[in-house]
Amino acid sequence: MKIVAIETLRPDVQSNLCFLRLHTDDGLTGLGESFFGSAAVEAYVHDAIAPVLLGIADPAPQRMAATLAPYVGFQGGGVETRANGAVDIALWDLLGKQTGRSIAQLLGGPVRDSIRTYNTCAGARYVSTTSRQNSENWGLPGEDRGRYEDLDAFLHRPAELARELLDEGITGMKIWPFDTAAEANNGVDIDTAGLAAGIGVVEAIRAEVGFQLDVMIELHGLWNRHAATKIARALADLRPYWIEDPLRPDAAGGLAALRDDIDIPIATGETCIGRRGFLPLLQNGGVDVVTVDIGWTGGITEAVKIASLADVYTVPIAPHDCTGPVSLAVAVQVVTSQPNGLIQETARSFVRTWYGELATGFPELTGDTVTVPTAPGHGVSLRDDIVASTRRSQL
Repeated sequence: MKIVAIETLRPDVQSNLCFLRLHTDDGLTGLGESFFGSAAVEAYVHDAIAPVLLGIADPAPQRMAATLAPYVGFQGGGVETRANGAVDIALWDLLGKQTGRSIAQLLGGPVRDSIRTYNTCAGARYVSTTSRQNSENWGLPGEDRGRYEDLDAFLHRPAELARELLDEGITGMKIWPFDTAAEANNGVDIDTAGLAAGIGVVEAIRAEVGFQLDVMIELHGLWNRHAATKIARALADLRPYWIEDPLRPDAAGGLAALRDDIDIPIATGETCIGRRGFLPLLQNGGVDVVTVDIGWTGGITEAVKIASLADVYTVPIAPHDCTGPVSLAVAVQVVTSQPNGLIQETARSFVRTWYGELATGFPELTGDTVTVPTAPGHGVSLRDDIVASTRRSQL
């Protein structure tokens, strides 16, 4: 099998998303995906990856992961790593189609046929304009609030949202009520008003549904240790399921010290890159749940090694997904194939709106459960009618 053409598509509906299709000489197509900085990722695919990948006999995922590893850019989730991640995902999809097996089966699983999920409370236009993590990129609606605007809801109607989710059978929700306070002073401290506002959101949820619904608190790596400690201690009686990225994940020593100071599990890792990025966190005991992003860390080939490494330290994985339909499908394939798979992130505001405009075949979600597809590869196909800008490299 040879790759004879590489095609990238950037859909109009989500400008941060870049799909990648690998076409083989025997008529198969493998689908990959990258999120954030889509134009730069697309350029790197065609300028740097295509000249290497096109025409290689038997481009197996492990071989190409080693071949495409850049001399610079390998220590961060930048353009090189994210582009390579999209290629790796597409190669695994091709391998599945070649063999008639799902990715979970190729990875030796699935360990389980379904797994629990939680809902990340984004809105349909969340992180759709830039690659910055701040409130300017939240995509909050105006007066015309559509269905599933969960970010607006948790900020302004948290009890109502919690009840709605629980009535649907969703038993976990992730929110970020402290982010705007961090933006006020670069996260060096949180004042009484900012702390009270964030705590008030969680208190409203608990008052409505008690502890029937797990609440994950996302902090987006915006805080220093002093402020993160203050937030975590104020949250303690409300029993969050975890706090996520209280510090940047490359602050391994700081996370270990924070872990000693608080009594809430710490989840981290969506922006942590590769085994070498996760190793200090695991060695120092600074992480309780690994939230690896499969595409951002370089693809399935690297992600399963991270999962195994975490398992050595008896730490579960809960893959990140607040990006695109292929990423969700791949995350489900990976988390269900690993013995330390804990839970899978989903965003109903994406799944029930623009995911369906772009693709078919992503995993079935029922209540708080997702079932791993058994179709060859990851199971996702792009719709023929999506509106997208395309670029193609070929032999």
